[in-house]
Amino acid sequence: MATDVIMPQMGESIAEGTITKWLKNVGDIVGRDEPLFEISTDKVDAEIPSPAAGTLVEILVKPGDTVAINTIVGRIGDAGEKPAAPAAPAEAPAPAAKAPATEATVPAPEAPPAQPPAKSPTPAAPAAAPPPAPAAAPAVQGAPSASNLSSIEERIRTRSSPLVRKIAQENGVDIAHVEGTGIAGRVTKNDILSFVERGKAEPAAARPATTAPAGARDQILPMSVMRRKIAERMVESKRTSAHVATVFSVDYSNIARLRQKNKDSFFEKNGTKLTYMPFIFQAVTTALKKYPDLNASIDGEDVVHHGDVNLGMAVALDWGLIVPVIKGADEKSILGLARAANDLAERARTKKLKPEEVTGGTFTVTNPGVFGSLFGTPIIVQPQVAILGVGTIEKRPVVVEDADGQDALGIRTMGYLALSFDHRLVDGAVADQFMAHVKKTLEEARFSLA
Repeated sequence: MATDVIMPQMGESIAEGTITKWLKNVGDIVGRDEPLFEISTDKVDAEIPSPAAGTLVEILVKPGDTVAINTIVGRIGDAGEKPAAPAAPAEAPAPAAKAPATEATVPAPEAPPAQPPAKSPTPAAPAAAPPPAPAAAPAVQGAPSASNLSSIEERIRTRSSPLVRKIAQENGVDIAHVEGTGIAGRVTKNDILSFVERGKAEPAAARPATTAPAGARDQILPMSVMRRKIAERMVESKRTSAHVATVFSVDYSNIARLRQKNKDSFFEKNGTKLTYMPFIFQAVTTALKKYPDLNASIDGEDVVHHGDVNLGMAVALDWGLIVPVIKGADEKSILGLARAANDLAERARTKKLKPEEVTGGTFTVTNPGVFGSLFGTPIIVQPQVAILGVGTIEKRPVVVEDADGQDALGIRTMGYLALSFDHRLVDGAVADQFMAHVKKTLEEARFSLA
């Protein structure tokens, strides 16, 4: 019996995905957990493994198509099984589907009496049951778009309160088109009210928009699925959160000495590199425990303080940006954080991340400093309320005190940390206290590498 291959859910708030490539063709032998196809969502580009061993007998969703989660996209049969016959006729019944649909509405049975007896055998053949029967298969195949839309709308509706649905109904808004910022993508009262207000302002805002004419040497390329989704999320985050930034300068000199002394033995013993990031991660987790408002989410008019610290870590890819999550980061040692970070980054670049590894973040750290940036003001990952940007870490001349208490110039390993926070929940004083705690932890460098 064939095993259904379904579109997986790649995140709590993800209701659909786009198939970008099939890695196997119909008729190919596949092993269980062998990469079968690639998908793209706003959270991740990933290779999806086969749910069973056998032969790929059907591909129901072609590359480029977007379908709802849990949609059947293909089927795996027994090893050696031939591809399903409907695979070729699947195109043919489509035009014929209109005819059976018309015949099934009653006029078909009445047609023969209206015709001369000599012609009755001819209409009898197309009116026979066999053609409509195979048409049922394509109907199921083609139905995913309608049923998928229904499924998506139903999922979004279940994430909204009766009040939200009432506001949507009163304003003629299809709630399926409203981006939810609540927990698990739930559409909140603020979401629906903002959507309604934007709708009223849209015509005026649309007028000044212009597009620069393309020159002869310009190249016009469509945005990838991931790029489009990133664009939507970033704009939505700026519209949702009251972004404020604060920047601190950090002296990493003690950590630099600690790394220099231990990095070779650390790698030999543990098989993973010792970078600055595990130290920053641990400093952040201790500060989040002391200042829980930064390890929180806003759900409508409620504040959700998260019991676990799940650190999102932004990873730059050639085709976009992804944020895998280190779950339970507050319970990990420097070694545990180093292993988790290096493993997630590597698997993000090779499209090997699992769905649960890109969801559930409570606070995010991004490191543009690896490319030389002094600091930036990153955009908050919804529904979180803060994100920390790590600037480049380098030696700089700074003013220091000598043994006699006199000012002098010294060379120190320095870097900037920039925190973007949501002023709806986090006040500037709390944000700066949080940053001061992170700074002190890093500068004292009392870390255990055991």
